[in-house]
Amino acid sequence: MFERLNQIEAKCDELTKALSSPEIISDSSRYQKTAKAHSEVAEIVEKYREFKDLRRGVDESKAMIAEESDAEMRAYAQEELTQLEERLARTEAELKVLLVPKDPNDEKNVVLEIRAGTGGDEATLFASEMFRMYSRYAETQRWKVEVLSTSESGVGGLKEVIAIIEGKGVYSRLKYESGVHRVQRVPATEQQGRVHTSAVTVAVLPEAEDVDVKIEAKDLRIDTFCSSGPGGQSVNTTYSAVRITHLPTNTVVSCQDEKSQIKNREKGMRVLRSRLYEMEMEKQQAALAKERKAQVGSGDRSEKIRTYNFPQNRVTDHRVGLTLHQLTDVMDGKLQAVIDALMAHDQAEKLKNPDEVIA
Repeated sequence: MFERLNQIEAKCDELTKALSSPEIISDSSRYQKTAKAHSEVAEIVEKYREFKDLRRGVDESKAMIAEESDAEMRAYAQEELTQLEERLARTEAELKVLLVPKDPNDEKNVVLEIRAGTGGDEATLFASEMFRMYSRYAETQRWKVEVLSTSESGVGGLKEVIAIIEGKGVYSRLKYESGVHRVQRVPATEQQGRVHTSAVTVAVLPEAEDVDVKIEAKDLRIDTFCSSGPGGQSVNTTYSAVRITHLPTNTVVSCQDEKSQIKNREKGMRVLRSRLYEMEMEKQQAALAKERKAQVGSGDRSEKIRTYNFPQNRVTDHRVGLTLHQLTDVMDGKLQAVIDALMAHDQAEKLKNPDEVIA
């Protein structure tokens, strides 16, 4: 590990010098690329230098204890040594975490898709509440939520909603949300007070850029149709809604939230790129022989990942065994405790596997 850290430190020094080079400064493209590479290693190098300072301090304290004849000074040095060794152990643990390879998609925006599952009208109502939950959480993170398409139910719920969430590190936090979310509560329409169980599926896709997925024009069929919705002059009068079909994969995306056909097409293409990117990611993951079943965030939408029990004010994440009796807060967007637990579990699983850490 330390040989690798020395290499990273040397690379960081080279990049630091390069950033002050007139040749790099004058080329904005090269400068941005160099700055990005520098930022990727700077945190590791800073922590490694802290580790080396602490290790020197430990050696000096040990030498003082061995050489000092005064009992009071030895006691002082021993107390300092104990503190330094504790800090050294913490710093080494933090270094190991920093050396775990980062998910290349972590900084991407996401396409969030929520669909009502089993449970009829009650499932659509919960799908609407789930979208509100993620929207409120996004507000706390200062992320931007842009709705691409919605399909409402007769009771005011959502059969489906697709949105893009933009901001810093969105995928790194929301990627664990893909799967089946189960709700247990008494529906408003229930006369006898019986608890019903419904389900909603959530898919979180990293938004793909043009460079991530190449889509040929000949592989697309684009149809236009009249928008449908709660009303308005443009509804059912102009062919502004767009349906895009990717012929090789038979992937279909529809978008009708904008009055402009061009804007709907742009939004639809963003969703299509992300879905195709996810398909490619799934192929790559399936090819990996060391896929661990215990890893959080596999993205398996058939997996029941969480239960929201309203009578008990309880939310339980089944993957990490986390139970919180704070369901009201969670549904109001206070998701950080759940997300922190999932991120910590994922990190711990990676650290168990030596192949996951940069050697």
